[in-house]
Amino acid sequence: MASEDPPPKVEEPRERERWSSRGAFYFAAIGSAVGFGNIWRFPALVYDYGGGAFFLPYVLALVFIGLPILVLEISLGQYYETGDVDVFGGIHRRLRGVGLSSIACGYMMLTYYSMLLTWVVHAFVDTFGDDNVWDNAGTTGAEGYQYFKDQIVGSVTLGDDSKPTRLVWANVGYSLFTWAVIYLCIAFGIKWTGRITYFTLGFPVVMIFVLLVRSVSLEGSQEGIQQYIFSDLSVLVDKPEVWSKAVSQVFFSLGISFGIMTAYGSHCHRDEPALLNSCVIAVSDSLYSYVAGVAVFSALGHLAFVEGVEISDLDISGFGLVFGSLPVVLGSLPWGDNGIRLFLFMLFCLGIDSAFSFMEGFLICLDDAAFFGNVDKKYTALGLTVVAWLFSLLYATDAGLNFLDTIDYYINFVMLLVGGFKCFAAGWIYNIEEQVDNLGRPVVFGHMVTTFASVFLASVLWFGIQDTDTARAAGFVGLVGTYAVGMAIVVCLMRRRMRECPGMWSWQSMAYDLLFRNAMDLRDDLAGVVGRLPVAWAVLIKFFIPQAILVLFCAGCGNATPSGETEFGHYAGYPLLPFNVLGILTVAFAGFLFFSSLVAPRLYDAFQKPDSPVPSKDATIHAAPEATANDNGTVKFSLQSTAGQSAWAKV
Repeated sequence: MASEDPPPKVEEPRERERWSSRGAFYFAAIGSAVGFGNIWRFPALVYDYGGGAFFLPYVLALVFIGLPILVLEISLGQYYETGDVDVFGGIHRRLRGVGLSSIACGYMMLTYYSMLLTWVVHAFVDTFGDDNVWDNAGTTGAEGYQYFKDQIVGSVTLGDDSKPTRLVWANVGYSLFTWAVIYLCIAFGIKWTGRITYFTLGFPVVMIFVLLVRSVSLEGSQEGIQQYIFSDLSVLVDKPEVWSKAVSQVFFSLGISFGIMTAYGSHCHRDEPALLNSCVIAVSDSLYSYVAGVAVFSALGHLAFVEGVEISDLDISGFGLVFGSLPVVLGSLPWGDNGIRLFLFMLFCLGIDSAFSFMEGFLICLDDAAFFGNVDKKYTALGLTVVAWLFSLLYATDAGLNFLDTIDYYINFVMLLVGGFKCFAAGWIYNIEEQVDNLGRPVVFGHMVTTFASVFLASVLWFGIQDTDTARAAGFVGLVGTYAVGMAIVVCLMRRRMRECPGMWSWQSMAYDLLFRNAMDLRDDLAGVVGRLPVAWAVLIKFFIPQAILVLFCAGCGNATPSGETEFGHYAGYPLLPFNVLGILTVAFAGFLFFSSLVAPRLYDAFQKPDSPVPSKDATIHAAPEATANDNGTVKFSLQSTAGQSAWAKV
């Protein structure tokens, strides 16, 4: 008797690694959110846009855009237990490009963010040398910043065209050290990453309060604080770009749209309260920004007093603040060099946990993917680290600061778009197969096109017409008129659908299915795992955030340079080659990932997680063997999902 072949070996699904505690998750997520931007970008924006008046658009952006997206990312990460790519692949396999563009932006951003850390390390080492000018009596903030550009960045050799002429070899070496630290922070698993953040977040929190107490005691600090909280509400109308700046700051500061929070959420226990955790992260990040702003402006008030100038005469742009004015203030105090070193070490701690969180967003997607599942995480992390270090050498040239400034501008564009795509996927595409089956393709897509076409047309009119009053009126008419005509057509299509399925629909039930059903299904499915989610959250995800981001994106595209050219493609007056071309290519690459996934989803099937706890939402219709024609002429089919579940649908 012939022996039977042994049954094929079935691999047990890997047990997902979890955070050692909720506190470890908080420290890692807040550490990712709190970074350089809290120290220099937030205070600079407050100063540029009306002092305390900036808090209004910032808080509104945080509550109505930033926090809902943060809740979405953490909830989806917990629900699907994977990173951004397969989270959106779980919603629909054609949407893996949303996650791919997200982690690609984070990876590209990390290549220049790491150079910021490199410059911090370089500056820290230089404080032990004889050339350090920050602690010299009489050094101004402008002189300190010039020292940073010339000696730390190495831009002293740049010509009038601002194009790179050489590699700054010191920065190449310091960059290698920075990337080694990033690798060691992520190579040994999420538990070690969480433990590391106890220090990399804890030390900057202690230091910012030390800096606050010392700064407010300095002579002239009160003028700085008044400058910080003084409100000029007219900027909210006179400078409409303040709204997009506030949204960008919220995105950048919270770390949303880079795949970070989805990845971190995927390592939480599935029943963790996502709403509570998101609120803790958002509030902690904002409080750090506010406290840092008070400390920074107190120090600037003292520096202005010492130099005998107004605060407005100081250079408080991002790099001028952290590498010019603040080190000069600290160098003039009794701490001297040690104060500067503590400040630079604080900056490194702030930046390093943000840096390795960008890498985690990418690494977790690869580690969960079927084609990388059997590769040791240490080797995957090493490969990503080496490639990123090589790309980061672009910023180790003497034109590194110009490259960083340009790429950062274009990444902010993509960041907004990715956030909009995420909310669009969650609010409009989730369960769309069922919605189309119920309502018909013309109704569903007619409503979708009407909504976004009207917003896009209004945005083009608002930001494309030079005369402000005319632009506002034309945009409003375009918005209302296009939406009214489109929805009239949709209503006619709904009426036709009701005649095709007599007795199946009322106007109320059909309107609910069209407007709210998929967003509410998303809310209910997530809430069954991650805890309570408000109805208002689902409404914001579908009907406010994607549309608001589309308006902000169009506003950014409409910004003009002083010479009248559009800022996009001519940013900061840098030459088209190589600066703006590289920036445009980053936008094009993210767009390619998104649209290629829509057109050819098979390209990215390898990113699918083999042991996902949630079946894919994809569904295809198969004729049932007993399918027969009903009395009304319709045919009954079996709707089979990839999970093996079936439901009856009328076609």
